[in-house]
Amino acid sequence: MVNRLAGATSPYLLQHAHNPVDWWEWTDEALAEARRRDVPILLSVGYAACHWCHVMAHESFEDLPTATKINTNFVPIKVDREERPDVDAVYMQATQAMTGQGGWPMTVFLTPDGDPFQAGTYYPKQPLHGLPSFGQVLDAVAEAWSERRDDIRSGAADITRRLSEGAVADIAGSVGRDDLGTVLDTLIGDYDQQHGGFGGAPKFPPSTVLEGLLRLSVSNVEDRVRDQARFIAHETLMAMASGGIYDQLAGGFARYSVDSGWVVPHFEKMLYDNGLLLGLYLHDWRLTRHPRIESVINQTVEWLLWEMITEQGAFAASLDADSPGPDGTLTEGAYYLWDRSDLEAALGDQELLDFTVDRCRVTEAGTADDGRSTLQLRDPDAEQDPRWSGIRRLLATARGNRSRPARDDKIIAAWNGLVIDALAFAGALLQRPDWVTAAVRAATAIWELHWVDGRLRRTSRDGVVGRTDGNADDYALVALAFVRLAEVTGDPIWARRSRRLLTVLADHFDAPDGGFYDTADDAESLINRPKDPTDNATPSGLSSAVHAFARLAAYSGELDLAARSERAAGSAARLVTAAPRFAGWLLADVVTRTAVPAAEIAVVGDPDDPPARSMADRARRVAPAGSVVVLGRPDADGVPLLAGRTMIDGKPTAYVCHGFVCRLPVTDEEAMLAELSNLPR
Repeated sequence: MVNRLAGATSPYLLQHAHNPVDWWEWTDEALAEARRRDVPILLSVGYAACHWCHVMAHESFEDLPTATKINTNFVPIKVDREERPDVDAVYMQATQAMTGQGGWPMTVFLTPDGDPFQAGTYYPKQPLHGLPSFGQVLDAVAEAWSERRDDIRSGAADITRRLSEGAVADIAGSVGRDDLGTVLDTLIGDYDQQHGGFGGAPKFPPSTVLEGLLRLSVSNVEDRVRDQARFIAHETLMAMASGGIYDQLAGGFARYSVDSGWVVPHFEKMLYDNGLLLGLYLHDWRLTRHPRIESVINQTVEWLLWEMITEQGAFAASLDADSPGPDGTLTEGAYYLWDRSDLEAALGDQELLDFTVDRCRVTEAGTADDGRSTLQLRDPDAEQDPRWSGIRRLLATARGNRSRPARDDKIIAAWNGLVIDALAFAGALLQRPDWVTAAVRAATAIWELHWVDGRLRRTSRDGVVGRTDGNADDYALVALAFVRLAEVTGDPIWARRSRRLLTVLADHFDAPDGGFYDTADDAESLINRPKDPTDNATPSGLSSAVHAFARLAAYSGELDLAARSERAAGSAARLVTAAPRFAGWLLADVVTRTAVPAAEIAVVGDPDDPPARSMADRARRVAPAGSVVVLGRPDADGVPLLAGRTMIDGKPTAYVCHGFVCRLPVTDEEAMLAELSNLPR
């Protein structure tokens, strides 16, 4: 027996295709069915790697009596939040407003018009810790609808109205260099001095904030601010790299740590985290050249290319938190956890066993559940021990015999944009042309598959593009990555494609305050139009657009693009001072605009000439974040930074520019570095 979800492209929806629940996807037909029957909608939102989504599915959605209640009294709609972030955002706002918290699975009851009137997250099969059972909730909502539906409709419409009004906030303004010390002090107040990161448990990688801090650490501000920003960013990156949140055997980061010390993660691995973190470790490596940071870069890229790449060449969305344990039962973290007997069987050598137990902190009691431990590597020198590389290979081989976590292999445009950007830059910085080739292949897959009739689609799977239109972050993050490819490959076609994406963004997502809506003006109409300027696990559509317009402006020299970026940043500038943990990319933009200027660097020469390549490589390693570096022959077609540039005495020549004004050309790398250090601040 299968339900309507059997025809879905989302792996998460397909996981529910054999439920006895008569699921619908989020479609006009589903809403019309609720109106025809005059029954509430049961909206269930989750994603494939979500542990508690699996638990609720097993307990309730696979249970025939529960399914019968649902089918009799509701029109059930299942949504993959990764595929429909617009639907998720609108009803998450409602859930948080009504309950004070949110999360997934998200369970919301709607009127047939789509207005929310009851919301929650995970509901257990039986009453537990003060939570009613899911069956009790279903009964209570069905009874209330039967007896008081007019009151419910009126109250739900009022909730929708209030949510719409509350979404309008005046956060426009300006932030300058003088505000950056205050912003840092706000962040220091939340900084975990013992473990790195911000706040307590659970603790998420603060990816967007760290980008702002890394830029601040080299800015033209007082020494205290620079030094503290550098310390917070580097120590947090080191702490995550040494903890259980990082896969010490294969590379890649889990979504978050359930404790404050990065010891035990929630084991799902998300593509967006690893794209953002790869970019951050690259940024830190440029500043520190720390060997542990470089190892994380290499291992994370290896993991991406081994585990996450799809047949189409783009990257899959996530790996599941759960996998079958020794008894075949799906268990969170089963693939990643170890006890002493596991290590002994894998290593077969007492010296190696003792080394691993000590250095990886595998305890008798276990750092995780059931006496098992994550692998940590707290000693920064342990990785340099000649024994570790052999131990790592042996443990990886042993782990390879375990049942692997499932992979959500749908391709999400925005998340691929993050990875393509970081992967291309990593390839350029670390002299790995194969990485650049992989980035180009992924970008080509996105363009050829997701660009349909002049618009970007958000998802695809198995070479079949999904129906969902791209959101603002899809357009902006893919555009940002495409400019990076134009830089590192020298092929201007990527810049032209970036422009096409940003033209759609400007034409169809523009907001009256100068910012951007999250959905297009011709997208499906929901109870309100999402417009969230805050960064969370991923950068917002707004902050992504700010950086995308700025990067294309630097590449092309077009002032109107730079002005559009500044206007968008101004629409939410007060977030930077009021809530910097949720405005990291806007903070990064403020730092670049006011305290550490980005540069436009044209290296004129033969791209196959080693001295020319060396000059461009050196520029990429030292130029401030946000800079654009291009290498090519004089007047290379389609590359504005090379227009009118000539080589001096037949030597590779660097033109260092800022704000579209260039300094005198130089033919010596040290002279180029001197020009970079003398940019106006």
